[in-house]
Amino acid sequence: MLKKRIIPCLDVKEGRVVKGVQFVSLRDAGDPVELATFYNEQGADELVFLDISATVEGRDTMEDVVRQTASTLSIPFTVGGGIRTLEDMKRMLRAGADKVSLNSAALQNPSIIKEGADYFGSQCIVVAIDAKWSAEEDTWMIYTHGGRNRFERSAIEWAQQVAALGAGELLVTSMDGDGKKTGFDIALMTALRKVVNIPLIASGGAGNAEHFYEVFTEADADAALAASIFHYKETSVQQVKDYLRNQGVAIR
Repeated sequence: MLKKRIIPCLDVKEGRVVKGVQFVSLRDAGDPVELATFYNEQGADELVFLDISATVEGRDTMEDVVRQTASTLSIPFTVGGGIRTLEDMKRMLRAGADKVSLNSAALQNPSIIKEGADYFGSQCIVVAIDAKWSAEEDTWMIYTHGGRNRFERSAIEWAQQVAALGAGELLVTSMDGDGKKTGFDIALMTALRKVVNIPLIASGGAGNAEHFYEVFTEADADAALAASIFHYKETSVQQVKDYLRNQGVAIR
């Protein structure tokens, strides 16, 4: 059985880490390089860096900040935001990323997933899905451009296509839970687990160590990602890991 992973996330805007609630009301959380160093020392299993305004502003990911952040790390590092082409992926990997995360670009051009997987290997390609429950459609629908635009596709259908195209991992953010600290979206993750067998990273809603336990044991997520509870020292990676070990969860 693969061991579960705890992953802090750096949402970066204009060179600073920010965090909000349901993708709005962003507030400053610190310097990405300093936070990356801190999480590396804290025992995080991986780190995710998302340039959250790159796609909206139609620009490339901040390569210099990525390079500086990567230079502090000894753990796997995923970079996303503004990655649209194979060349963009090459730039990020050269800058120090171990994996690249695709979101809006993959929806607009799904073949980029297969291109990336064929060229770099599936283990390098993470597809991020920002999902929100729709009572009208009775399923979770996808949103793009930092949660601004609804894409007329269900998260479940898209996840199946993404897996078939060769993605190595899915990073799934519940927009309903993002920043609320009420727990991960167990229903969403369970529904996805039923249709794909590639690793699933749960994101959105972490408020305490018990929430990590729930998503690992009830939804069989492979990893869980959090931001604000770690950035603002409400708990630590080590405290979450200690709790999970005490509960019998196999973690790294």
